[in-house]
Amino acid sequence: MTGAPDARRPLPPLSSPAFARAFALAVFAAVFARFAIVAVAGEVTWATIVAGLCAVGAAVLYARRDELELVRLAPTTLVLLVAWAGASVFWSPSATQSLGGWSAFAALAFLAVVLGHVRDALQTVRALGDVLRWLLGISLALEVLSGILLDLPIPFLGIQGAIAELGPVQGIFGTRNALGFVTVIALITFLVEFRTQSVSVATAIASVVLAGILAALSGSPTVIVVAAATGVAALALWTMRRVPAAWRGRAQAALGFVVVVGIAGAWAFRAPLVDTLGAGADLTLRTDLWARLVHLSEMRPVQGFGWFGEWVNDVVPFALVPLGLGETHASALNAYLDVLLQLGAVGLLLFVALGGLGLARGWLVASDRRSVVHAWAPLTLVALLTVSMFESFTLTGAGWLLLALCAVRAGQSRSWRERLEQRMASSPTGGSEEGRL
Repeated sequence: MTGAPDARRPLPPLSSPAFARAFALAVFAAVFARFAIVAVAGEVTWATIVAGLCAVGAAVLYARRDELELVRLAPTTLVLLVAWAGASVFWSPSATQSLGGWSAFAALAFLAVVLGHVRDALQTVRALGDVLRWLLGISLALEVLSGILLDLPIPFLGIQGAIAELGPVQGIFGTRNALGFVTVIALITFLVEFRTQSVSVATAIASVVLAGILAALSGSPTVIVVAAATGVAALALWTMRRVPAAWRGRAQAALGFVVVVGIAGAWAFRAPLVDTLGAGADLTLRTDLWARLVHLSEMRPVQGFGWFGEWVNDVVPFALVPLGLGETHASALNAYLDVLLQLGAVGLLLFVALGGLGLARGWLVASDRRSVVHAWAPLTLVALLTVSMFESFTLTGAGWLLLALCAVRAGQSRSWRERLEQRMASSPTGGSEEGRL
């Protein structure tokens, strides 16, 4: 073991808290602003930025190597999912394009690991909140400029200038569904900031109002479902935190039963729910696409066609989708089916395990610990796993970064590694030099 650092000696730049905060801000800004960066400067520029951040992240981990343990660096499910996606390059119909998609997938997972080890929960929330305030503010400003001041669209950013008609708006995120997803994540983050008093009351209220306005203007049916699911989860977590510890285990089991019944009920009454949301045509389009993807996935049910991330429409199996539908798509509009198509049943099992275990661990931590900041990870995972039923956001870009980051954060507690260390520490030889050797 190393001794405590000398308080009189300044920390090396790569190990300093200020550098870690700057790194977190840069990562969140680059990943959440991906669409705008690509629209302005091209895909190569964005890839170069991510590669540079990975190089800096590797240097940061090396500088902090005395603080790290290899076995606790990343959750097993995350490592296995990234490894399986990498292995799929060997049976992909286009190895070059598959390798490019996997490189972005692995790079964002690596950045999530770095963030999980150089920033604690509150620091992560603060960095993300600062970035989202700027990006949502820029989005609203550009929408006002386009739709009110100039009354002209901004085509290269995908902004249609429809804010005067109360939407739908896209901001700098490309589509209204992407903007809606970001606003839900922002609302979770801003409310946690407010509850932890990490920003001023005025800043917190202004941030929540900004995110709420853009969520409403996005006109996305998806955001209503995701926000509702996250709100119910927040209420359940608030209730669970107030249950006495002696009864909490039974209460968690009862909650699990209620969740299963609720999901079954929502499926049984899906038709009236869809009519209420006014998303009947959108759902029909999705169900036709999903049926086609299930049929295609049966061609390679175990290993899938290889990892690409975002679809490459001139490569099998994506080139086969229009044959049955007559239209092209950029994704499966469902993360679970997208993983099934690209990585097969093995990949889907790993993906569900990554999200499910992360949610379970994060939920238990948030239920037991007093600070509200621990609620950020499980509530964000609820939003991610819910939106995954309607979009593939959690497989690329900001969605994948957040999923991996929440899994890393949850894996730092309530894991087999922690229990193993506790057993070793409590064993007769665990506390002696002989036992450690």
